[in-house]
Amino acid sequence: MSTPLPLLGPPTDAACCTPAATGLDPEQAAAVARTFKALGDPARVRLLSIIAAAPDGDVCLCDLTEPVGLAQPTVSHHMKLLAEAGLVTREQRGKWAHFAIAPGARGTVDAALDRTLTGQ
Repeated sequence: MSTPLPLLGPPTDAACCTPAATGLDPEQAAAVARTFKALGDPARVRLLSIIAAAPDGDVCLCDLTEPVGLAQPTVSHHMKLLAEAGLVTREQRGKWAHFAIAPGARGTVDAALDRTLTGQ
C-alpha cells in the first residue's frame, strides 16, 4: 500500500522569491562565448598548445598544418578564430603568417571563467 505525499502550500520563506542575480550583460556574454567557442574545438586547442610550446615563441602557419593533420586553409580558419578571440597574435612575414600567444591570452581566459562563475 502506498502512502500519499502531503501537499505543500505556498512558500513561507521570502528569500526563495527574491529575483535572481542579473548575470552577464549581452556584450559580456558575447565576449565570453567568443573565448569559449575558440577553445571549443580540439584542433584549435592543439594549435594553441603547439604555439605555446614553440622555443622561439612563434610559429609559421606552414609549420602548423602537419602536426594537426589539416589543410592550410583549415588551419588558417582556425588561427583566424583564435586571433579574433584575442588568444594569439598574427604577424605577416612575406607570404606566410606567424602566430604567437597573445600577451593577454591567459587573462582573457581567466576573465571569461571569472565572468561565467560570478555572473559579472
